[in-house]
Amino acid sequence: MDRSQKADSVAQLNAVFNESSVVVVTRNLGLSVAQSTELRTKMREAGATYKVAKNRLAKLALKDTDYTGLEDFLVGPTALAYSADPVAAAKAAVDFAKTTDKLEIVGGSMGSTVLDEAGVRALASMPSLDELRGTIVGLINAPATKIARVVNEPASKLARVFGAYGAKEAA
Repeated sequence: MDRSQKADSVAQLNAVFNESSVVVVTRNLGLSVAQSTELRTKMREAGATYKVAKNRLAKLALKDTDYTGLEDFLVGPTALAYSADPVAAAKAAVDFAKTTDKLEIVGGSMGSTVLDEAGVRALASMPSLDELRGTIVGLINAPATKIARVVNEPASKLARVFGAYGAKEAA
């Protein structure tokens, strides 16, 4: 990489750090190309991105961002997983790390809050933004459904009574 490519890489990483809700640092312990491709695909499906970046350039990109606490994690063969959804990157990285021992979760950060490995795993166990939205919609919709059922119930009871009398007289 020449100097201009490094400057572009630092600028791109800085933009990523300014736009992401969560950044997870992982350590690559010999992933094959197929495993790396599978990991990137799973990240993409979850709405996250997985990027291998030089530690020195990543440390330069961390300056003047909320993620300055990640510098301690950038040692050795590391990669970054990030997403706008606060749970997506952590969930995808932890799920993939369960399937192979060649990916290690080092730590992460949600804004200025630095997370260790246990913190990233706890974050991954939380429901995603879409799951929370679905739960809220279900909670909002439940009272309306119950009201409709209560309003319709007397009419259905009356219809059953008339139906029973009709069947009794027909017999």
